[in-house]
Amino acid sequence: MLGKSTLYVVATPIGNLDDISLRALDILKTVDVVAVEHIQNSKYLLVTHGISVPLISLHQHNEVEVTNKILTLLAEGKNVALITDAGTPAISDPGAILVQQIRAKGYLVIPIPGANAAICALSAAGITNPHFFFYGFLPTKSMARQRELIKFKSQSYPAIFYEAPHRIIECVEDMIEVFGANRMLTLARELTKVFETIHVSSLVETLSWLKSDIYQQKGEFVLIVSGAEKTDKSQVSEQAHNTLKYLLAELPLKQAVKLAAVITGENKNTLYQLALRLKQPD
Repeated sequence: MLGKSTLYVVATPIGNLDDISLRALDILKTVDVVAVEHIQNSKYLLVTHGISVPLISLHQHNEVEVTNKILTLLAEGKNVALITDAGTPAISDPGAILVQQIRAKGYLVIPIPGANAAICALSAAGITNPHFFFYGFLPTKSMARQRELIKFKSQSYPAIFYEAPHRIIECVEDMIEVFGANRMLTLARELTKVFETIHVSSLVETLSWLKSDIYQQKGEFVLIVSGAEKTDKSQVSEQAHNTLKYLLAELPLKQAVKLAAVITGENKNTLYQLALRLKQPD
């Protein structure tokens, strides 16, 4: 039984309509209103599962306006569910502004977990590193995209990106430009759908594979770029080097090293040795 004046953030399938939890179905059947990204897309999902409930459209262009309408519904004691076209709301999809404002007004926000494309892809990538960084959609222009990718060039953990079909070739080309041809890439396409594809190879091999088959360029993509390999444990990443150099200009050596280790995750002893070298006069 539901309470009153609650917003439920409900994850929906990313492809296969059966990938929805029993709890999610129960919530969607019993709330007063469901806020959806696109009414036709969500109506198909709901009708498939025998759900008939009033819908209100909430997308990136009207989120502020619709948030006010939902606040009014909650003030009337009604329950509202939020879903997007696929996956978990407010993660590379609309919803974060709504959740923020609902919480600020003191109403209860309850997440109903489920499908997420990034985690789905990562689980099938075979990457043993327990850490990763989720970025989401990269900028649409090449120069801006490369500027963002450079931030991950020296990181040891994999980075996860989303990409649209009409930019996939350009995106992989930019990755080659930044990371080099041999960095490994897991490309997951059309996850949980009929033409699901999970392809693992070097960036240059992936680019060739994509160009050789136009059908592999279609659909929604999750791209997982492997982390940089450290060939010399006495070396630190460029980010750690720059961070330590900045901190040394403002703090005593030991304090700068300690803080740099916390920020970058690099070995404290290695950073200490680097700090001693950096403090030496030219």
